[in-house]
Amino acid sequence: MRKLTRSECPVATTVDVIRGKWKPLILFALREGPQRFGALLRAIDGATQKVLTEQLRQLEREEIVERRVDDRAPLLKVEYSLSGHGQSLRPILNAMCDWGLDHRSRSRRRLRAVAASR
Repeated sequence: MRKLTRSECPVATTVDVIRGKWKPLILFALREGPQRFGALLRAIDGATQKVLTEQLRQLEREEIVERRVDDRAPLLKVEYSLSGHGQSLRPILNAMCDWGLDHRSRSRRRLRAVAASR
């Protein structure tokens, strides 16, 4: 096999777009549908307003997330959702979710087996 560079690896490209402490949680929350900023902030334990804003802006620049502003109401309403392009991540997010649940279960079984053998 020839040597693969990071710039040639499509998996690295995907990881680069969704990498970040909060981006996977943002995407996981948005796969269920549009969310207001405050709802995202409450849903993502530990994220600060500043960091959540930064990560959302990065996802907007990558055209993964759309920001919609409704200024018709007395209070400004800002809502985030997966863009059309971001929707194409849904099968990947679902597969990652399934893999994560399976891995977590395997790890727990392994730890129980180790504890039982002592």
